[in-house]
Amino acid sequence: MYYEVAPEGRVEVLTYSYGGSLLPGQIVLVPIGRRVVPGVIVKKVVQPDFKTREILKVLYSKPLPKYLLTTASFIHEYYLVPLGMAMSLILPRGVERKRRKTEQMFGDSRKTEQSDNLPEIQLNIAQKNALKALQKAPEATKLLFGVTGSGKTNIYVKLAYNAILRQKSVILLVPEIALTGQLVRVFEEYFSEKVVLIHSQQTEAERHLTFERVLNTEKPLIIVGARSALFAPVSNLGLIIIDEEHESTYHQENPPRYSAIRVASFMAKTVNCSLVLGSATPEISDYYIASERDAVVKLKEKAKTSAIKPEIQMIDFKDRSNFTKNRYFSNALLKAISDNLEAGRQTLIFHNRRGSSPLTICESCGEEILCPNCFLPLTLHADSYSLVCHTCGFSEKVPAGCPKCGAPGLIHKGFGTKLLESELSKLFPSAKIRRFDADNKKGEGLDALYTEVKDGEVDILVGTQTVAKGLDLPRLSTVGVVQADAGLSLPDYMAEERVFQLLTQVIGRVGRGHLSVAEVFIQTFRPEHPVLKYACDENYLGFYEYLIARRKRAGFPPFRFVAKLEITMKTEAIVVRKIRDLFKKLSSDSKLIVSPPQPAFHERTVRGYTWQIIIRSHSRKALLEACLNLGPNFKITLDPPGLL
Repeated sequence: MYYEVAPEGRVEVLTYSYGGSLLPGQIVLVPIGRRVVPGVIVKKVVQPDFKTREILKVLYSKPLPKYLLTTASFIHEYYLVPLGMAMSLILPRGVERKRRKTEQMFGDSRKTEQSDNLPEIQLNIAQKNALKALQKAPEATKLLFGVTGSGKTNIYVKLAYNAILRQKSVILLVPEIALTGQLVRVFEEYFSEKVVLIHSQQTEAERHLTFERVLNTEKPLIIVGARSALFAPVSNLGLIIIDEEHESTYHQENPPRYSAIRVASFMAKTVNCSLVLGSATPEISDYYIASERDAVVKLKEKAKTSAIKPEIQMIDFKDRSNFTKNRYFSNALLKAISDNLEAGRQTLIFHNRRGSSPLTICESCGEEILCPNCFLPLTLHADSYSLVCHTCGFSEKVPAGCPKCGAPGLIHKGFGTKLLESELSKLFPSAKIRRFDADNKKGEGLDALYTEVKDGEVDILVGTQTVAKGLDLPRLSTVGVVQADAGLSLPDYMAEERVFQLLTQVIGRVGRGHLSVAEVFIQTFRPEHPVLKYACDENYLGFYEYLIARRKRAGFPPFRFVAKLEITMKTEAIVVRKIRDLFKKLSSDSKLIVSPPQPAFHERTVRGYTWQIIIRSHSRKALLEACLNLGPNFKITLDPPGLL
């Protein structure tokens, strides 16, 4: 018998022979050239008119769920990626290996038996009304728009509880396990051994064993994890929940590129289950589409009656009379920190840039110290006295002199979280200060030290977006945003949206009903900017109306589909010639709006020079047709979340 197989990787479907009966979705081992790779049976076919190779081994007798095969085909067609690459999203790394008993001990032994005794979940009136509205909404995809602290987690738990009672499994996606530890703990408290975690810190063996457990069980499970958990092979899927649906981590940037939101929506329609997207700051495009389909459910009230509206002060960075005691922290913010230390309250200092200084230049000749790989500015990390590239990871010790002219006068401009931590240590030497950002080593992150932070053993938290989201700290009373306008000028149509989302999330860390004091200090060079004003007023709908009008005028999503076409060549002359040829070809298509060729945001790397073209259209089909047959040198990104 003969079967089409999608081998894991970049190749398309290939035909193989096998001396037995196989089902679509079974995982097998097949030869490709001199390699042996896992693959998935697509379908049985008639004998072809060419010589075929044999399937070497059947790895699992039980096939993957049918809806996962359909989903892989959707990704293949919708995002123009090979079917084998789409299948690689489903298959765990090392699926062909036979795990030894020592490796099997990596599994979570406490999750071996299922308990049917589930505790009842208590909802307030607003949450009950929101739950009813979600259940009545006719669309498969529904948007739960709830202000920070409104209790969206309670609704998630109740929805999952109802699904489990129907013997249906649940997939709960979170942006990052480390940022949503509280939500995970809530689900484990309610559902204990039914919860299966899938995340990047698991070993290959753990991921493989988890895959086997999910594939082979018939009992309902709750799969919790980041983006990749969407492809867990549950056989009885009854509900998908995506928390903080606005997060950029739901867009996979590496091949195969896809949006977990879009794929989950397709998956929910395929299995006829609900997809619930939750956020206090939904993506503008998602809110627009959900509103058009009458699929928005609103939670306008804080869950706790003791919750209070934070007192928010906008502080102009240009007025230096506000900064007579320190160049980075305003006088008002410093007083609030001092008052908190005396009263035993916590302060959160937020700045979305890590390191000490993001720019190092020569005082004599003006030479800027750049990464040799990315040709982007290196960031000073004063604690290790090294210069680090936050794009590729390159690191070197700070040179004694300018690499160009040899002068010793290197100066460092700008500031990051490490510098802020150092400044606060000088200002408040007796305070216990912790920095949380991507530079934390294992065991130093917020997920590892959450209990310590929650119990008030940390006086001042300093960090990037790691500390801006998902936290409920009972002793936290003050938030200071050091430079709120830092991301507004990026060449990205979503820049304003991201700044608004981040500010709204960080403001939402206080006033949650634990303390009678809730204050936020927004330091900015642009206090008049409407995005900052909408965020300070906690006015998402006002911001939505402001931005959706701008998107409509400019022709960006949700009003047009977008694709980014990039090409990288060794010399600038060649890349410019090729990108201009493409521009000329695409411009003749009346269904497309084609931007002039331009350098990419990261124009120069060791691979050469990268230029790009942005194409937009009312028709996604027209975009797909334009992206076909461009040649192997072009990188295609469909539906990019931004255009950096």
